[in-house]
Amino acid sequence: MSPPFPPTLGMVLAGGLARRMGGGDKARLEIGGVSILDRVLATLSAQCTGIIINANGDPKRFAETGLTVIADNVAGHPGPLAGILAGLDWLAAQGNGIEWLLSVPGDCPFLPDDLVEKLHQARRKMGAGVPLACARSGDWRHPVVGLWPVALRADLRHALVDEELRKIEVWTSRHGVAVADWPVEPIDPFFNVNTPEDARRAAEFAAGS
Repeated sequence: MSPPFPPTLGMVLAGGLARRMGGGDKARLEIGGVSILDRVLATLSAQCTGIIINANGDPKRFAETGLTVIADNVAGHPGPLAGILAGLDWLAAQGNGIEWLLSVPGDCPFLPDDLVEKLHQARRKMGAGVPLACARSGDWRHPVVGLWPVALRADLRHALVDEELRKIEVWTSRHGVAVADWPVEPIDPFFNVNTPEDARRAAEFAAGS
């Protein structure tokens, strides 16, 4: 029996500066006694063939995960697209035949267990001409929660370096992007922790779930 979706590498985008949280790595925050990063890794490990972390600065701060940590390979910290490109370049260099990268932010403690499967389903329903997929909950799209094919990495590098493009949805709209939907109750699975109040709300949900 064939798997419900093609092999997919997971990547956690953990390069944010967490200014609204007073600095540091948001992925390190504990929700219900478990760090957001550990929650993310536990969810992705059941869905992905492997996981890497995209983070700038000293990679040793993630050493205890045992995972490969890759930095942006485009200068100037141009945002999430640079992390996605770095992940695609790393994946292509492995030569392991995996053609898909899933990206998720490192500040979402309640990611869904069917994330990879539903994103691939949405992409397939749209047909071969739509190579990308992203998540949506309620009325909100989450462009950094998405599937990225290795085949588009050269085009992405051109957009980032030559065009200095920074907006994810501008680039994805050029190629076509499918959208997979999730409900926002009892909590948005893409709820992200940006502020101390967000952290308190997440802890309350974790305690009651």
